[in-house]
Amino acid sequence: MMNTTSFSRFLPGGSHMVNYWVVDRGDELSVQLSARFHAMAERFGMNPDEQNPDIVLSIGGDGTMLHAFHLYKGRLDRTSFVGIHTGRLGFFADWKPDEIERLAQMIRNYPEDANLKIVQYPLVEIGIRTREGTETDLALNEFTLKGVEKMLVAELHINDEKFETFRGDGICISSPSGSTAYNKSLGGSLIHPSLEAIQIAEIASINNRVYRTLGSSIILPKHHHCDIRPQAGQNLLLTLDHLHVQRTDVLSLRLKVAGQKVRFARFRPFPFWTRVREAFIGHGAN
Repeated sequence: MMNTTSFSRFLPGGSHMVNYWVVDRGDELSVQLSARFHAMAERFGMNPDEQNPDIVLSIGGDGTMLHAFHLYKGRLDRTSFVGIHTGRLGFFADWKPDEIERLAQMIRNYPEDANLKIVQYPLVEIGIRTREGTETDLALNEFTLKGVEKMLVAELHINDEKFETFRGDGICISSPSGSTAYNKSLGGSLIHPSLEAIQIAEIASINNRVYRTLGSSIILPKHHHCDIRPQAGQNLLLTLDHLHVQRTDVLSLRLKVAGQKVRFARFRPFPFWTRVREAFIGHGAN
């Protein structure tokens, strides 16, 4: 179970209050780090503000960051995220547990007029159309569509033209940030998060003389969209990052690059390709 702790502080000069919220994974180490950070925040004269955080600190893994994102996706234009990783190296975490005091000091001493680097990464926008209307949501990593109990059968349309009829386990639509996650295991490409695009990857498609799909991932730029029209009445498993739901009422789905972006606060550089190398190849690889 994930926990949350909150705190805020006055920047030097006292004219502007920066509000913080801490989300932790709930394991022993993450809870200890959260309590330690909270104690330092109290020492530094910080006060809590859960509703309007300017920076959300995630302590745990990438799943914790996904949880934090969905908690605050309603205020992405006003909230930035920073992560402390308590497991393996995470793509959303810049800091390790033994660096928590340094991070707290940097947050505390961060001057009001300093040039904090805020990086903004693209998101996937999902529109789910039913007979009741259209629901819209956002994914930080990916959105997946799978059949329940039997294969998924769905038409794919790109920019309002039919592209193919898919038959197989499912379809994964990822953001550039999510290209290193499920998408990579499906043979998809890694995309730098500065590129505004989404990637569509097949999950165990059926390809024979009767059924044929492209068989490789497709990358769509910001001004393109993909419509997925599942066979009527199918029982579908929809996964939005770490959230899952089964539905039988989906008429179609529209996937595209969202107009909003997620913001990450960078107190120090940690290039994307460095993260990729350390995660998949190793720090000391030749």
